[in-house]
Amino acid sequence: MSPLPPLSLYIHVPWCVRKCPYCDFNSHTSPQSLPEAEYIATLLTDLDQDLAWVQGRTISSVFIGGGTPSLFSPEAYQHLFRELKTRLSFDADCEITLEANPGTVEHGNFEGYLEAGINRLSLGIQSFNGFQLQNLGRIHGQSEAERAIVLAKNAGFDNFNLDLMHGLPNQSLADALRDLEIALSFKPTHLSWYQLTIEPNTAFYRQPPVLPEDDMLWAIQEAGQALLTQAGFGQYEVSAYTQHRPSRHNLNYWQFGDYLAIGAGAHGKITTPEGIYRYRKTRLPKDYLAATPQQQARIGLERIAEQDLLFEFMMNALRLKKGVPQSFFAERTGLPLSAVEAQLRACEQKGWISLNQGQIACTDLGYNYLNDVLAFFLA
Repeated sequence: MSPLPPLSLYIHVPWCVRKCPYCDFNSHTSPQSLPEAEYIATLLTDLDQDLAWVQGRTISSVFIGGGTPSLFSPEAYQHLFRELKTRLSFDADCEITLEANPGTVEHGNFEGYLEAGINRLSLGIQSFNGFQLQNLGRIHGQSEAERAIVLAKNAGFDNFNLDLMHGLPNQSLADALRDLEIALSFKPTHLSWYQLTIEPNTAFYRQPPVLPEDDMLWAIQEAGQALLTQAGFGQYEVSAYTQHRPSRHNLNYWQFGDYLAIGAGAHGKITTPEGIYRYRKTRLPKDYLAATPQQQARIGLERIAEQDLLFEFMMNALRLKKGVPQSFFAERTGLPLSAVEAQLRACEQKGWISLNQGQIACTDLGYNYLNDVLAFFLA
């Protein structure tokens, strides 16, 4: 029997000061008084119902996403992690990330988050251009973004990601590169640099902004990647760049590891003796807070069908620039590599996939046509 994959923990905090027009995540405008204590208690009850899935494993990473998790106080997270450590074993070097909005943090908060055990920040900058920040519905401006980065560094955070978007409404090449240059000047350990896409169920979908033409988008992509390479930031995933500290939590997703998920609307994946399952928690905060041990927050538990496993594994693994060891396929899916051999060979013949040195990875050409590559693995 293959060893169980590594195990992470995802925690969702569903409230924001206001909903951004491009956001399709499970986020809701926060009430005047956040129910911090009640939500933390419900998170712990939620976790208690999922503890059987730990199966003796330690937690290798934690990611607190949202919404805007930095709306919660340091004291709330200090209490949460005290309780989590009575239920779970954490790796000694466990990566614990908190998403933070530059408009919702102060210096004391950063120091308190560190005291709670949070050792990595992901700051949702999106742009340093005030006009673009207004277009994106952000509650911060350039000065607040820059101040938040400085405060985080001064508080002691030496591992932090900056989230940046490109391909913004009427954005020029110079504007996109300027955002990257400012971000790099703060010496982050990680950059998430990704193109704005218009998703269903968003304000932008109902009233689409004017986005740059394809030629401009391609020019921004090429020039931005060249600038990042020059600064020593290697691309290790479609929209993730680092010098030497990739996100362990996201690597676990892409390498088809397991992750527990707690919080309103959180989604998890777990490997059991009966198969591999995905599950989700009830979406609306009021319904989540009303959940009891007798009426669980979990509203979906679905076994991933064998044919779907092929696609789901490849959809994640091939996002990584270097791919994954071929052995991961059998270890993480329970299926023999022969189940995808025909598709792999077909892609290899097209020059889209490399199977050298025991790895499964896209070639540079395949990486540019990733959707076409993944189509080979659809049921």
